[in-house]
Amino acid sequence: MHLNPSSGLTSWKDTKRPVLTFPAPTHEIKALSELKSPIGTSVILHGYLGARADLSKNLCFVPLLDKELRHSIQIVSAAKSSSGEIGLAHANLKALEPNTPVVVRGLLRPRVPAPSKHVGHVKRTERVEVALADVQCLNEFPKDIITTPDTVFPLEQRHLQIRSDERLRDALTFRANAANICRDELSTKHNFLEVETPLLFKSTPEGAREFIVPLRRKGLAYALPQSPQQFKQILMASGIPKYFQLAKCFRDEGMRADRQPEFTQLDLEMSFATGESVMHCIENLVLRLWNDLLQITLLSPFPRMTYQEAMSQYGSDKPDVRLGTPIWKVDYLLPVDLVQKISPLTDPIVEAITFRIDVDDGPAETRKFISKFMDSPEATTFNKNPEGGPGIFIYDSRKPLQGLQPLGFEAAEAIDELFGAKDGDLIVLQARAKAPFSGGSTKLGDLRLALHREAVKQGLLQPLTGFAPLWITDFPLFSPSNASEPGQGGEAGLASTHHPFTSPKSSDDVDLLLSDPIKVVGEHYDLVVNGVELGGGSRRVHDAKVQEFIMKDILKMSSGRLAEFSHLLEVLRAGCPPHAGIALGFDRLITVMLGRETVRDVIAFPKSGKGDDPLTRSPGVMRQEDLEAYHLRIRE
Repeated sequence: MHLNPSSGLTSWKDTKRPVLTFPAPTHEIKALSELKSPIGTSVILHGYLGARADLSKNLCFVPLLDKELRHSIQIVSAAKSSSGEIGLAHANLKALEPNTPVVVRGLLRPRVPAPSKHVGHVKRTERVEVALADVQCLNEFPKDIITTPDTVFPLEQRHLQIRSDERLRDALTFRANAANICRDELSTKHNFLEVETPLLFKSTPEGAREFIVPLRRKGLAYALPQSPQQFKQILMASGIPKYFQLAKCFRDEGMRADRQPEFTQLDLEMSFATGESVMHCIENLVLRLWNDLLQITLLSPFPRMTYQEAMSQYGSDKPDVRLGTPIWKVDYLLPVDLVQKISPLTDPIVEAITFRIDVDDGPAETRKFISKFMDSPEATTFNKNPEGGPGIFIYDSRKPLQGLQPLGFEAAEAIDELFGAKDGDLIVLQARAKAPFSGGSTKLGDLRLALHREAVKQGLLQPLTGFAPLWITDFPLFSPSNASEPGQGGEAGLASTHHPFTSPKSSDDVDLLLSDPIKVVGEHYDLVVNGVELGGGSRRVHDAKVQEFIMKDILKMSSGRLAEFSHLLEVLRAGCPPHAGIALGFDRLITVMLGRETVRDVIAFPKSGKGDDPLTRSPGVMRQEDLEAYHLRIRE
């Protein structure tokens, strides 16, 4: 519904209403059941009307929900009072729609408890009810907004989504409690100082696309920060030993799945520290969050896995280890002609997984499952893989070589022994180029997850439960440049895997900077829970000469790009101590803890998949006078 502001204002003026005043409440609804002698008590209550039940035209019952929409008390309204007077309050109450905010005045009287204690998520006051004396409408709820238990409001009506959905309100409460715990753990227990850093910064090539804020001063613009990375390093050089904040960050990531253009991260940095110091601190924080908010005790210390191990065993740099089914390298077992059939590559690496679903008639049901999946749109990326589609076999003891005859006798026996397969198991082969791992996943790693999602969708497997945190360490410091990512804009064909401020891990890695940069391992660590990267951090380069060498000689950034970091180099030059830090994606952390599907479920006012806010209709179209004021023009 779109309102005409001018007509709405005229309508309000015509009513000639006085300024609204209303009394303060004498009690909160949730406290009424705890009163020692409640009967006959005069009360004034604030809240929202529920759905009215009319026993007759002279008698009705209405639940009054408290301000938090968590507790209710029954309001009893009669057309005539005990003295026989016609009650105006009764007529006023019947004229009001459900969801109307009101002030109710009345007397508490005993109530016979109903068989059901709660209605939905609302806790009902059982021992007493309110005999209505007066009701004051604080604002009308329009009849054209239809609200039923089955109503699903769109993002354009986010206010009604939140108001009608207990899970959304609970998520926001949970989020606030988590933020309070983070502040208490870091500030009170570990002496971190909460420092706010600027939101108006400048464009620097850290690795993500930025949002630009033009100025009326011709040719100048701010950039919204991708993260507080540079400012927190500056704080380390400023004598602030431990910094943190719940920081707003901004990245223009377009249509990437489940990303928000603005997001919150728990950001921290420690001077005179290594990555071990940071991981220990974060592990304690995560243990407390799970214990205090979910009453779950996580096992610690968290397991650790290197990037190379994660990619080779699970085909992902953020593996969900609850899934099991590790990847095995099998090309040495396979006949050459079979490898040539599943891949156009010359001398590829061939890897395999086994996948089991819970079915009675194993091979037949598995064949039905995999055929349906491979014909679905979700399988397109695997079928059209330029390195070759997956080779899929179904283990069937009734067939020659258990259904693995295309592998040949020796390979079939070896793979049978390797996997310990059972009837109905899928055995999937996938080729990839013989090259070092780069990026976040392999095609077989993606297929492993896709098969599990599809099996859960078809009801053949139960969704995974529990929490499996682990640290992923020893990432490559540099990766080949990717045309889809801005990187640092250097000319070396390399980009920093995370950002250009990460330090090499060891003295051997420092030596490799000169001889073979692509082999350098960085002291970087990611916290992963259930296949979701909750955050990443690193020990930083604290020597200005090393930082300049990485940017100028390894990444081959232009002098202009290098000048954009001159402020940071000057800061590092002034005796900056060694330091390390991390940033946890706070939205994603809450999403994982609550088991929600998307970060939009834990953010009060999220953007859509296109980056729009349907509620406020932002972003807005720039007017011509704005374009002129900021020295801009629209390119056709």
